[in-house]
Amino acid sequence: MRDIPEEMAARMESGAATLCHAWVLRRADGVAMGFTDHDRDLDLGEVVCRAASGWTAGAAEGAVGLGAGSATVAGGLDDAAIADADVEAGQYDRAGVELWRVDWRWPELRVRLWVGRLAKIRREGAGFSAELEGPLAKLERVVGRTLGRDCDAVLGDGRCRVDVEAFPGTVCDKRFSTCIGTFANGANFQGFPDIPGDDFLTAVPVEGGRNDGGSRR
Repeated sequence: MRDIPEEMAARMESGAATLCHAWVLRRADGVAMGFTDHDRDLDLGEVVCRAASGWTAGAAEGAVGLGAGSATVAGGLDDAAIADADVEAGQYDRAGVELWRVDWRWPELRVRLWVGRLAKIRREGAGFSAELEGPLAKLERVVGRTLGRDCDAVLGDGRCRVDVEAFPGTVCDKRFSTCIGTFANGANFQGFPDIPGDDFLTAVPVEGGRNDGGSRR
């Protein structure tokens, strides 16, 4: 749970006009930068949040539990804030971002609303838009290989080993039957053709068929 000062909670509930948003961005190289949607710079102590950056809050979503959560922000690209060259060089990839709700009259009166990382940042005309992701986004990433019936290699790569020059214009549909019938490459098939699928749940013995426990292929 957030530890919100009573005075700050009261201001937030009342919709006080003295509240604004502030973002603190920390790059992987240790550089810290601050931005705000207020019309004047805010000194948060560790960093000054610049008003001239033009940062504004976009859509946000979140959920109780293990949902990753996401948000967007937008702003202008300039050398004093987020330089175009630094974006192109990947300086902001995976940068940490904190979103604060601040009383601009007393910046020490604030509460952190959200923390995450910069997932994507892209140019949009003279400005940029950035997508932020929550700390649980790591749980949604696929690590390693996934098990499936189809091959996950690229035709002709180091795992597939098919000589693509011997099959000009041929397209592989990743199925085991194609790997054997078209390319005679079953030994290098990078899928799991016998893994049970949804059809396995409804499979029943067929009268008169071969029910010896052997392969169903």
